[in-house]
Amino acid sequence: MKNGKIGVQMMMLKDKVMEIGVYETMRKIYELGYRAVEVSQIPMTSENVADLKKASQDFDIEIAALSAPLEPMMPGMPGETLANDFDKIVQDCKILDCSFLRIGMLPLNIMGDKDKIMEFIAKAEEMAHRLADQGIELYYHTHHVEFQKFDGVYLLDLIKNNTTKLGFELDVHWIQRAGENPVDIITQYKDRISLLHLKDYRIGQLDVNEEDFKDMSKFFHKFFNLIEFAEVGEGNMNIPAVIDAGLASGAKYFLVEQDDTYGRDPFDCLEISAQNLRKLGYADWFEAAAVN
Repeated sequence: MKNGKIGVQMMMLKDKVMEIGVYETMRKIYELGYRAVEVSQIPMTSENVADLKKASQDFDIEIAALSAPLEPMMPGMPGETLANDFDKIVQDCKILDCSFLRIGMLPLNIMGDKDKIMEFIAKAEEMAHRLADQGIELYYHTHHVEFQKFDGVYLLDLIKNNTTKLGFELDVHWIQRAGENPVDIITQYKDRISLLHLKDYRIGQLDVNEEDFKDMSKFFHKFFNLIEFAEVGEGNMNIPAVIDAGLASGAKYFLVEQDDTYGRDPFDCLEISAQNLRKLGYADWFEAAAVN
């Protein structure tokens, strides 16, 4: 069986980057055995880009993907965007020998508006072609909102059906949260994915007390909000089936992510995920395992 490469979505380490810097954060990723990262929510200053480059070389960690929104997430919101900072973002990709760029989500102010979403899709497809001329592939990362329906069709399918160059970074937790089977969706998106988010799905403990029953709204708030982001292997996701489907559908990088660690140190969470993945039979995907 061919191997993929297990990596880390650095969004979950953004506070560590602020605390100890990019280079030392990458050193810890290396010590945990991961050999790829996806960079997200890390300021792409010249210093951070240089540290990513040096750490990538020193620790043999691939920069699997960088992140950039197509447009501001809200009108007037600061930060780099492909619309305004194309040349700089492309330069960062080339400095870091990175050929994948991903859009994290829809702009917040257009969610639910089909006409504006369709305009966004057209712009994303145009940008995917523009980036392809630079040797960079553009991917769109999914949440659960892409499973809202417009005229009976999932938004995710609207994006797929109206693009040819834009790829998809499927996030298995959000697919399951949307009520779909991640394996089925991964299979349906065969040859449109190279990046896959490994993120487990757990029903947390219902912790109630007498006070909750005095105001039933408190009880039901807890009852309705039991879904948690889990370390890989600590939830109820069929991880081997997800990975098998990902491989069969063209995924190269399987990126561990946990949106909330519930007070636990994220490095500890990444260690648990790594240990569980090794136990599941993917030990040779860590360390210096190459992407075939």
